[in-house]
Order: sequence, then C-alpha cells, then structure tokens
Amino acid sequence: MSTGTNADISKMKNEPDGAFRRKPSSFRSHITKDGQYTPEKGRYHLYVSYACPWATRTLIMRKLKGLEDFVGVTVVSPRMGVNGWPLGDVDPFPAAEPDLINGAQHIKDLYHKVQPDYDGRYTVPVLWDKKTSTIVNNESSEIIRMFNSEFNDQLSPAEAKLDFYPEELRAEVDSVNEWVYDTVNNGVYKSGFATSQSAYEAAVIPLFKSLDRLENMLEGKEYLIGNRLTEADVRLFVTIVRFDPVYVGHFKCNIRTIRNGYPNLHLWMRKLYWNIPAFKETCNFEHIKTHYYWSHPMINPHRVVPVGPEPNILPL
Repeated sequence: MSTGTNADISKMKNEPDGAFRRKPSSFRSHITKDGQYTPEKGRYHLYVSYACPWATRTLIMRKLKGLEDFVGVTVVSPRMGVNGWPLGDVDPFPAAEPDLINGAQHIKDLYHKVQPDYDGRYTVPVLWDKKTSTIVNNESSEIIRMFNSEFNDQLSPAEAKLDFYPEELRAEVDSVNEWVYDTVNNGVYKSGFATSQSAYEAAVIPLFKSLDRLENMLEGKEYLIGNRLTEADVRLFVTIVRFDPVYVGHFKCNIRTIRNGYPNLHLWMRKLYWNIPAFKETCNFEHIKTHYYWSHPMINPHRVVPVGPEPNILPL
C-alpha cells in the first residue's frame, strides 16, 4: 500500500522551477438516470473537510438544492498529518466525525478499499456509493453539477426549479470558471506552495490581476453572471471567504486584503455568507484556520495558528 508522499502533503514534490502543479482528480464517474450510478435517495455519501475549499463547494450545492436527506455527509478532522485526512475518532476535533459507513480511520483508507494499488493523492471531497461500495467521483466541479440537476425528479418543484448552471449562461459560466480556477482558486495554492521567488511571483501577480478583474465585474452587481446565483459564485466564494483569514498570511497573498482592498468583492462575499444559509452554515473558520496553519509544516513548522483577523468575516 502506498502511503508516504501521497498522504503527507509536507513531502509533496514541486516542479524543478519551484512551481506547484495540481494533479487531476482520479475518479470521474457520474450519477445519471441511465448510468451505473442512478440518482437514489440515501445511496450516496460525501466525505468532506470544512477546511477544504473544493469540498465545501459540494456542501454548499447540496444545501442549495435541498439534498441533505438524499446525500449523507461525514466531516474529517482539519489536522491533516502524515496519513492525510483523519476521521473524527482517530483525531477528535470539534465537528469532526467517525466514519460510520466504512469504518475508515483516514480518507486514504477509502481509496485503498476501492483500489488497493492506488497511487494518487487522497483528496476530499469523496462521493461514495453505498450500494456498490466504491468511489463515484472525487472532482468537486463535477459533483456540484450532479447535485444541480441529477436529483431533480425526486425533489420538490421549488428545489428542482433551482438551476445554478442554466443553459443560457453556460458558456459565460464556463469561461469565468476557467480563469478563476487557474489564477484564483488554484492561484492561492500556487503562490503558497511555491518554493522559489520566481514561481511565487508568477502566481501571486496574476492572482491579484484576476481579483482586480472580479472587482470590476461586481461593480453594482449582486452576482458574477447574469444577475443570478450560479455555480461561478459558489466556486469563487470558497476561496474569497478564506482569503483574509488564511491566504493573506499563510500563502503570502498579501498585496491587498479583501476587506480593505476590494469593496465590491467584499460586499458580494458578505451578502452570500449572511443572507444565504447554504454559505454560512457550511463555513467553519476553526477548521479552516487550523487546517492550513497546522497541516503545512513546510510553511509553518511550529504549527502556530494566528488569532486574527477579528472578526473572520465582517457583518453587513
């Protein structure tokens, strides 16, 4: 069984130029009405971390679409160590839970249960199929699409009507998602995990250019695209809400803060957080801050978790 560098993020290897390159997700099956994995109430289960922006995308969409009774959730501890993400019985932490589905002690156990010779990274989210005891998908962008549409026949008319990837806006959503993912969602990681000055600057400068672009896009607007909530807002929110508490200090994304440098972005984020329960109720700042500052000893060897900023998110 492979464990070592694939579980322990502190031993990951960057490119020769010091740049961080994210590997693609490994499990890419889909829930579809006519496929192997059909939409059934209670069949699927999500393993997530409140700390992880990719995982909390799926929690937000699950709540927006009213899927809480359809898809169960298990939350891991934020303290990701040499064995990767631990479950709550291995590492008791407030709001972390034991795995009552598979009895896993770490997320890596799920990957090896499905594929004993698995040699990729042990990431969350994991969308698990209880019927066939396997991983359906571990790519958050695909999981939120499934949640958006595949259970509609079984939801209330009001929930089924909610569409966060509407046909008429798909081209624009896809276009925004593409550059936001590369320069913002992943840009903070490319900045923070860089091991050379040149790699860091090659990531952090485009990151702030994109934040400037987003600031302009949100001038006088409630949402990024089409004056309605779309998955583009969900995908951006999870990075922006972590920005001042974590990325400014820990990942050296400190050209400007959101609260003092981007009034439109800041207002957009706070409106989502304070006005739409799916955003606030899936956001746990204790998990977020503990995870980043504790789990990356190559960046923060003493694992001291900063007290600020206070508050983590400002009121409206």
